[in-house]
Amino acid sequence: MLGILGKKLGMTRIIQDDGRVIPITVVQCEPNEITQVKTMEKDGYPAIVLGFSKLKKPKKTRQFQFLREVRIDEGEEYKKGDSIGLNKFNEIKKVEVTGTSKGKGFQGVIKRHNFSRGPETHGSHHHREPGSIGACAKPGRVAKGKKLPGHMGTEKKTLKNVEIVYLDVKNNLIGLKGPLPGANKGLIFIKAHIKN
Repeated sequence: MLGILGKKLGMTRIIQDDGRVIPITVVQCEPNEITQVKTMEKDGYPAIVLGFSKLKKPKKTRQFQFLREVRIDEGEEYKKGDSIGLNKFNEIKKVEVTGTSKGKGFQGVIKRHNFSRGPETHGSHHHREPGSIGACAKPGRVAKGKKLPGHMGTEKKTLKNVEIVYLDVKNNLIGLKGPLPGANKGLIFIKAHIKN
């Protein structure tokens, strides 16, 4: 498995020779440094820890703003201090992308769960309220998982089979088809499954 951390820059589009317009999200992936190598003997599973966005004032315990652990196969060999760049993605067509969605704050059921609104006229007092939640004397409580108002957004979202449309290894840029979760300048983790 191959992974790299990057920063979402924003969306643009690529126009193909046949006139088709493909919307893409551009992610800047500076080379990630391997800060730790985990082995079966020492840790019980093989993995590497990637560091991204080096701190301006590094500390002894922490030198990078973001760290992410990536599982690897037992046969793969990595060394601490090595870097992983976009050149590893040259022959990969589709990846798995993980990001944190935008925060929306406290929202009602219409925005949060796509409920329909109530009547607006004829003395109706039911406009944007959730309505009956179906709890009577038995069970005497609200069932778990009930769709109600609450905090929306800032959730970990993963998109699978995202197509790589554009790759610029020299400038550390990768263009992925369609929108990606999160705001601009947000952290994006790109993961590719390599078949041996």
